[in-house]
Amino acid sequence: MGWATLQCTREEVNKAGRLLAQAPTPDDVPDDAFTVIGNWRSCHSWPLNTFKLWLLQKAQQVDEKSFVAQRLKRLSSIALKLQRFPEMKLSQMQDLAGCRAVVATVADVEKLVEKYRKSDLKHTLVHEDDYIKRPKESGYRGVHLVYRYFSDKNVKYNGLKVEIQLRSVLQHAWATAVETVGTFTQQALKSSQGQQDWLRFFELMGTEIAFRERTALVPNTPSARSDLRDELEDYAVKLDVENHLSIYAATLKMPERAGEMKTAKFYLMELDPSSMRLRITGYKSDELERASEDYLKVERKAIASGKDAVLVSVESFRALKRAFPNYYLDTHRFIQAVKRALHRSRRKSDQRQREFRFNGDSSDSSDSSDSML
Repeated sequence: MGWATLQCTREEVNKAGRLLAQAPTPDDVPDDAFTVIGNWRSCHSWPLNTFKLWLLQKAQQVDEKSFVAQRLKRLSSIALKLQRFPEMKLSQMQDLAGCRAVVATVADVEKLVEKYRKSDLKHTLVHEDDYIKRPKESGYRGVHLVYRYFSDKNVKYNGLKVEIQLRSVLQHAWATAVETVGTFTQQALKSSQGQQDWLRFFELMGTEIAFRERTALVPNTPSARSDLRDELEDYAVKLDVENHLSIYAATLKMPERAGEMKTAKFYLMELDPSSMRLRITGYKSDELERASEDYLKVERKAIASGKDAVLVSVESFRALKRAFPNYYLDTHRFIQAVKRALHRSRRKSDQRQREFRFNGDSSDSSDSSDSML
């Protein structure tokens, strides 16, 4: 397999990152800067694959129906993060390479975290964020572990960082919906940037799911579930949430496939929201170098056109939709969570209306009796 090796210095990596972050448009970024960023990102593929294999084994021990995926961070996401954090250097970015496990419950997430804590991994745990115990204000929840790679054999990759994300099924459904809406509204909702109504709606749904999972609530959201669902219903109606999310998936055209999917190890996914088209290109395990080159070419065009592209790896083509449902615009599990919340909210509202009518009728009868006396 053609694993990438570093062809530039870290100073050159940081310079290229600054050029990417400061450029008004992708066309203003020099070609050599894109080449440097692409090489730096591709160098993380070996460490990423190492962590993914270990995660896959442990996740299946916790939950047989779990799924694991890996991805290299998109250029658009890299640029946005460098813009949000001007002091950050590209060589210091911790989530350039990431793998994710989605398990059934929060309890399963905790078991998986415990396996990492008790492991004999030689790699160094650099940072841990428990966004389940301390949810982000955006509503995001999950556990992130950042490791620094170390090997006695592949020393050329030593020091590179890989982020591991651990989520429950409901937490993954929330994150998928955020990315899907963000893609179609052309807003960085994932980074808490965009229309305030959508941002508030996802904050509230983060707490609604937290109630269901009996975990810490999202900051600045109602602590009483009745108040939460009243506000949630207001935003759901205002944004026509169920209809919007359902339409996205229903209007997506049949994915166009390129390459042999049965033997593919890597997948380049290209989503065009304007034409509702998804193109998937499969690459064999020995075609990583070509896949990385194609990824970089596609991304340069995608950033300017509003399209979205990502290079990922999963165990099979069948697992692709389950691991990355946002590229299929599949938010059905999240829609179910919204419907469940609103159903109870509306049922309670109907009950209040019935009680109001009953009390109103009693009051009217009393008034009538008084008038007759």
